[in-house]
Amino acid sequence: MTAAEISRIAGVTRATVSNWRRRHEDFPSPDGGTESSPLYDLHAVRAWLRNRGLTAAASPEEELRTALRLKPTESAPLFDLVVELVERGPGGGALSSATYDGAVLAALVRCVHEAGSDAALGVLAERELEESTVGGTYPTPDELADLMARLLPEAARTVLDPACGGGTLLAAARRHGAIALHGQDLVPVQAGRACARLRLAGADGRPLPPDLVRVETGDSLRADAYPALAVDAVLCNPPYGDRDWGHDELAYDPRWAYGVPPRAESELAWVQHALAHLRPDGYAVILLPPAPASRASGRRVRAELVRTGALRAVVSLPAGAAHPFHVGLHLWVLQRPRPSGPERPSVLFVNAEPEQRDGAAARRGPAIRADWSELTERVLNVWTAFTDDPVGYPGEPAVARVVPVVDLLGDTVDLTPARHVRTTSADLAPEVLVARLDGLRDRLTGEAAALLAASEQVTREWPLIAPDQGWRTATVADLVRGGALTLLKGPAARDTGGAALGTESDTTPDRPVLTVDDIAAGEPPSGTGPHPHAGPMHVIAPGDIVLRASASRGGPRARVAGEPEAGALLGPHLNLLRPDPARLDSWFLAGFAAAEDNIATASTGSTIVNVNPGRLRLPLLPLEQQRRYGEAFRRLHVLRTAAHLASATSEEAASALAAGLASGAVAPPSGVTARTRTLD
Repeated sequence: MTAAEISRIAGVTRATVSNWRRRHEDFPSPDGGTESSPLYDLHAVRAWLRNRGLTAAASPEEELRTALRLKPTESAPLFDLVVELVERGPGGGALSSATYDGAVLAALVRCVHEAGSDAALGVLAERELEESTVGGTYPTPDELADLMARLLPEAARTVLDPACGGGTLLAAARRHGAIALHGQDLVPVQAGRACARLRLAGADGRPLPPDLVRVETGDSLRADAYPALAVDAVLCNPPYGDRDWGHDELAYDPRWAYGVPPRAESELAWVQHALAHLRPDGYAVILLPPAPASRASGRRVRAELVRTGALRAVVSLPAGAAHPFHVGLHLWVLQRPRPSGPERPSVLFVNAEPEQRDGAAARRGPAIRADWSELTERVLNVWTAFTDDPVGYPGEPAVARVVPVVDLLGDTVDLTPARHVRTTSADLAPEVLVARLDGLRDRLTGEAAALLAASEQVTREWPLIAPDQGWRTATVADLVRGGALTLLKGPAARDTGGAALGTESDTTPDRPVLTVDDIAAGEPPSGTGPHPHAGPMHVIAPGDIVLRASASRGGPRARVAGEPEAGALLGPHLNLLRPDPARLDSWFLAGFAAAEDNIATASTGSTIVNVNPGRLRLPLLPLEQQRRYGEAFRRLHVLRTAAHLASATSEEAASALAAGLASGAVAPPSGVTARTRTLD
């Protein structure tokens, strides 16, 4: 087991475990791993902790995790025991199976009753998910699953998810009226967990009967477990970018009623798989990346989906709504045409981005956090209005537009909502445009004043130091060993595997994550997390120094955590230095650690330049002198920040006014007169 796992068992930080290793001679010696990442014998560690009374803090999930490590057990049968435990309730008597280790059963009972069945199912699935090699899949946030389920008609009683993962979409369908649930997943442990989770989705708290929940294991495209099944609705978040989806062996498959999907268009194979399982007039809602809406290779299939009326709507979600967070995903709403049914002459396009973000949010770029209540209301209002009157719905400026089929069937058949729903100055009501321009003017005035004030702080005389006046220095690694610093690293970015949250982590989905982009752009935490499959994520405290792990791009390299960062999680590709305030000043540490020469000395690589934080060197100065240097570095930071904000707002204001002039929404100000040019 790793030091991080020891910290979770004992309920302490990893820094505390490091201190135990140094200070206690009887602490178990490493039993494997490497010098930088040692592994310890689980039995020896538990005995050492037990002798010191340090195991009481373990959570129910960690106790179950440890019991499973001691007695490795196949997960699938334990899923059924979770259902049985919930059905029996606390004190419900002996379990029907007694073939499992007593410690495992005791830990499972505690976890189910104290942490809940979802937590227990997650722990049971972790180990096998870590070993899974399936890529291109991401979990679906509960809020997005609810939105997708609410796009279905209320009459949808049988629902299929052919790539069900942990069952989130089917659980949402159950909450919104579905009765019979069908799922399939390539990973056996996912299918088992989903089945147990859905069995426990009964409205009255009692497990659903097995005949209403069926989840099979297998590849839905290559080995469909439900070849004859026709359902009222399909919900799906399929794998993305899978070139090995079965193109060659499925070339003549009857599901391809809208054209054989090209090898690079696995997403369009999933779309047709969903349509093939629908009853006539049944609906499918599928979460897809933006590329399938416009890639040239998928044009013929897209054209047929549009021509036949199978595609009813495409909704663009804001980046940050779901993994991968840097991409704005699309929802495709499809309806299987009924033979001899009415013609569907148009497709609805919805732009679910906020109408106007404030300056900070706009500068933050794509990694924004979705406001789910606003997003859900916007999409559902538009969808309801469209379905109530598909022919007469007029659309909504900058939000939704109904496009005739004939206008879509061109050379590209581009189904990207942004192409059809554009926000221009001419689209905005006059009072909205005036308020926007006034806000930009006020921001620009304030930020220009802040830049002037900051520049005055750094234009004073800065005395030179004699060339022969050197400093004694120490590396960050030396300071960590001496206890003056704690070095923490952000989680590895992984797409699959089990959750492995550190002791300092918080699994609350509302907790923001500080990302590399935030550091480079000088913006507050904008990420969403934690990723269910991320590694240890640490909570940032005021005074922490956050360093980018790579020096391959421009922008600030370090940040001293203040109020905006306090409580956020440390994102991937970031390092965190936590100084002892009695020995090191935070701004002093950040200024010297991020110095260009220091970064260059501690870096390796050419194309991707990685910074080894342990090799960064810092002067050894008295604390009072550190604070003087720290204040100077802080003033320089204020100057950079003010310049960045003023520059970004200037660009935003100029772009808005230029667009207004070009669209005829605004006229030149009264003080602007024509310039007369003369040719010499």
